[in-house]
Amino acid sequence: QVQLVESGGGLVQPGGSLRLSCAVSGFTFSRYFMYWVRQAPGKGLEWVSSINTGAYGGYGTWYADTVKGRFTISRDNAKNTLYLQMNNLKVDDTALYYCARDRSGTVRGQGTQVTVSS
Repeated sequence: QVQLVESGGGLVQPGGSLRLSCAVSGFTFSRYFMYWVRQAPGKGLEWVSSINTGAYGGYGTWYADTVKGRFTISRDNAKNTLYLQMNNLKVDDTALYYCARDRSGTVRGQGTQVTVSS
């Protein structure tokens, strides 16, 4: 059974940082590109970041323009865990964050809430 379990969300002031984690089971994590997507209140799912498998040496990463330079995606294939380091958070980053096995978020976890507010 495929399971993705996110953690690490919370309430943070603008300019603050959070690190999200996603523990994966039920499929061979190391063979899949992985993604973070988010859903702000009243909006649809938005792709945030992607990371490749690292199978050919080094990890390729990609980011939405809205988070580029502030967020860093990483993974630990030995621990079946995906991460998202979020720095310099903004109010507009408030959303439910999901890790996903596909860019559209069809296969995703239950999400972890990130609220950025003063």
